[in-house]
Amino acid sequence: MHLDRTDFALLRLLQKNARLTNKELAEKTGIAPSTALERIRRLREARVIDSYRAELNPHAVGIGLQALVAVRLARHSRALVDSFHEHLLQLPEVIAFYHVAGADDFLVHVGVRDSEHLRHFALSAFTERSEVDHIETHLIFQFRRAPSTPVYLSEDD
Repeated sequence: MHLDRTDFALLRLLQKNARLTNKELAEKTGIAPSTALERIRRLREARVIDSYRAELNPHAVGIGLQALVAVRLARHSRALVDSFHEHLLQLPEVIAFYHVAGADDFLVHVGVRDSEHLRHFALSAFTERSEVDHIETHLIFQFRRAPSTPVYLSEDD
């Protein structure tokens, strides 16, 4: 799908605030509301816009502690990687995860109630799995999401 400057402008606006109305999007990009509606529909259908999310306050939902868990698999095969990936998707404590290159195979961002919950979670979710060889847990003291305009949506597009 070819994206033009107007598409990129709409995407930048939605990344900053996905609750903007169609009328506001049209006004901010200088296009007609019907054009904005059609472009957004086309971007969703083409899966350029993958989803919309609500950003939650961790403390308000009972998350008192966050950590990054570096996971090293015992062996590397598509079946083991895919199995571990599916396992992570089932865990409510997992906020995000990354399959990475380097000494570790996965970085897993988790949110838990407290240190006891983290200990129990690490033991049951990681160390009891046969495909996991090693884990290393890094506590997160502060978490802030970066500004929501990635490089690929720069003003130069």
